[in-house]
Amino acid sequence: MNIIINKRFLKYKGHKFRCSIGKAGISWSKKEGDLTTPRGVFKLGPLYFRKDRIKSVKSQLRKKIIKKNMGWCDDSLSKKYNQEVNFPFQCSAEKLFRRDRFYDIFINVKYNQNPVRKSKGSAIFLHLTNKKYKPTKGCVAVLKKDLLKILPLIDRQTRISIT
Repeated sequence: MNIIINKRFLKYKGHKFRCSIGKAGISWSKKEGDLTTPRGVFKLGPLYFRKDRIKSVKSQLRKKIIKKNMGWCDDSLSKKYNQEVNFPFQCSAEKLFRRDRFYDIFINVKYNQNPVRKSKGSAIFLHLTNKKYKPTKGCVAVLKKDLLKILPLIDRQTRISIT
């Protein structure tokens, strides 16, 4: 069963939660920095979490603990574009270990991976938001309590369908 995302809601196995998407909406032709969320059906990658903020996680997804030196390359000229990297890193990359709580726990949405196409967008995650539900730079964001509610139901066959 797929996680269904439309402009304002995430639906999965009888649950329906409000969510945030990219500031510029949903697009078939995503480009790096365009503030859109990519339209399509995507596999899910690992579940990343901050062990200092999330004590235990019930999930069938592969888990990765976020460390202070972890990032995600958003430089389309780099050989590491749209991949996890470690700092120090000479190209542009987003920090995964953040002061705000949006990346305390997130799932990598396998958009523009295998193969990676330059400038087509990077770092698309299902991550956390707060009660303001501000638009993202292209990710999908839900409240922590909502993500924790569906995480045990998600397995390696689950896909995310962004419509």
